[in-house]
Amino acid sequence: MPAIPATTTATSPYVDLTREQWSALRDRTPLPLNADEVERLRGLGDVIDLDEVVEVYLPLSRLLNLYIAAHSGLRGALNTFLSDPASQGARAANQPGTPFVIGVAGSVAVGKSTTARLLQALLARWPEHPRVELVTTDGFLLPNAELERRGLMSRKGFPESYDRRALTRFVADVKAGKPEVSAPVYSHLSYDIVPGERKAVSHPDILIVEGLNVLQPALPGKDGRTRVGLADYFDFSVYVDARTEDIEQWYLERFRKLRDTAFQDPDSYFRRYTQVSQEEALDYARMIWRTVNRPNLQENVLPTRGRATLVLRKGPGHRVQRLRLRKL
Repeated sequence: MPAIPATTTATSPYVDLTREQWSALRDRTPLPLNADEVERLRGLGDVIDLDEVVEVYLPLSRLLNLYIAAHSGLRGALNTFLSDPASQGARAANQPGTPFVIGVAGSVAVGKSTTARLLQALLARWPEHPRVELVTTDGFLLPNAELERRGLMSRKGFPESYDRRALTRFVADVKAGKPEVSAPVYSHLSYDIVPGERKAVSHPDILIVEGLNVLQPALPGKDGRTRVGLADYFDFSVYVDARTEDIEQWYLERFRKLRDTAFQDPDSYFRRYTQVSQEEALDYARMIWRTVNRPNLQENVLPTRGRATLVLRKGPGHRVQRLRLRKL
């Protein structure tokens, strides 16, 4: 197919593409999902349909499949150069190689969870890599009791509210090919870590890590030396982007819908917001946005956008309008 003209400058590390230009790069990638499957993958408040999957996510799955094939070839070249007997033995025994790790970042309510779930479903349909695992960083939040002890409950979601060492070690162990690695499980119903419950991950072809702060660089150690951070283990990363004003509206709309659905559960941490008027509940949501989610976005999440391999830029209607792909 002919090359797609894209906007780029000599000083920018990205190629800018319109939705139409990006969609044309799908080539002949087949659509493996139907409307019902897309609906099940869609997050509450996120607007996504088969057109969005065809025009945005199928080209992305094709690009990732090309990246993964190139990554496998590069790994083989490196092993040949190093004459790594262990790696050669693994290939001879048809054992799984190093997993390809994808990070998905973005604000609360921007739709990054839907993006991650769609990527998992689409990538798993490619015959070259059927084992695709998805882990969210919510499981690595400190338990509420520990957040309370440290005075961090009002900063839940900020980088310091996570067990960053455990999260990085988890991804490092998966990347190293450990037979089985497990992650804690988070409940959005109880708004806390589920005691004693773990999600096991065993030799995935692809691992998708989704969360607010996954693209942050590592903090220096107490000795001032630079450490390895979570993003250092990523082979590809996606940042889901939108105007802050649009994200706020999506957050408030999602809160309203949750108040009418999940918050009604007697075990829900947020059930108390079903016992007051909708306007009172939305006032609380606005306060949380103003004091927690917007500051976290502006101080911690948005500054990492420039570290992503691909930026998906959404418009007010929650549909991707432009894409920025990092040059090689």
